[in-house]
Amino acid sequence: MNNNVETVFTYHSSSLTATQLLAAEIASAAKAGMVIGLDGDLGAGKTAFSQGFARRLGVKGIVNSPTFTIIKEYQGVLPLYHMDVYRISLQEADELGLDEYFYGQGVCLVEWSQLIQELMPQQQLHIYIENAGPDERIITVTGIGEPYGELCRGLIQKWG
Repeated sequence: MNNNVETVFTYHSSSLTATQLLAAEIASAAKAGMVIGLDGDLGAGKTAFSQGFARRLGVKGIVNSPTFTIIKEYQGVLPLYHMDVYRISLQEADELGLDEYFYGQGVCLVEWSQLIQELMPQQQLHIYIENAGPDERIITVTGIGEPYGELCRGLIQKWG
């Protein structure tokens, strides 16, 4: 059996609140070692998604993009490692030892993950957010391998 089979769920979000509700739903399935790649245009809503996800994990305080710090760590019911790799090279990302986070005891949210795809785990949840209007977004959630495929199938059942 191929462990990297992809399962895709597409969600049409009509508001920031709807995007954050989807993020909270995904966070409700969070487990240690979960890795989520977040991609999309500038301003598409990657950080807004991250805020909804963090809130569901019980993270207190402000969650913002780690653009210049690269990695921000938060404590909730699980550690949350929020990364933004937009401003670093693949080599710099590799030197940071991201695999220690990817295979650690927390959940990783990686903004601009396509820039370091070679370093990302083969099995992951990938989220692509597209602008579809002033407040509307099309969010494509791809589960690559298990348990991420199972998570997507659950979203399809509940939200699809």
